[in-house]
Amino acid sequence: MERGADARDDGALLEAIGDGDREAFRVLYERHAPWMLLRLRRRCADPNVVEETVQDVFVAVWRRPGAYRGTGDVAAWMWGIAIRRLVDRMRWGARRAIAPARLGRSQPVLSAEEQVLLGVEHGDLAGALNRLSPELRAVLEATVLDGLTTREAARLLGIPQGTVKTRLMRAREQLREELA
Repeated sequence: MERGADARDDGALLEAIGDGDREAFRVLYERHAPWMLLRLRRRCADPNVVEETVQDVFVAVWRRPGAYRGTGDVAAWMWGIAIRRLVDRMRWGARRAIAPARLGRSQPVLSAEEQVLLGVEHGDLAGALNRLSPELRAVLEATVLDGLTTREAARLLGIPQGTVKTRLMRAREQLREELA
């Protein structure tokens, strides 16, 4: 078969990966790594962190393809892994950057989005997010923090697009009230 012409869907590829099929892994990587790199580059200014994050995602897929539960798109599942790994790497990098600053060395410049992602778990925003219902928080995390479209979020969460939009509107209203 011609390289890149594998017609198996992503779920079938994951099953084959579970059986140790390296060709299925290559196809999945070639199918998803390009868009993942692009989307992560929009969230992180450091190309090394982005590339390492994508590699982490595919190592996780290789090691535990069975972690995919079969609900939603495989791409959305992998994006969830990617965004969590990116946030973890940025947290680690921010902690590591504090030491050079104490020694009088310059710190790396974080993008605005990196700063927001690092601050999500602290302060007023963290408390306000924690007070959202799980349904509202899931939609907000998928669309705002993970950067998914309403269509992608709907598939990931297993709900209609209209429901995603309504919950997102309600979540934003509640956050505005809490943070005002």
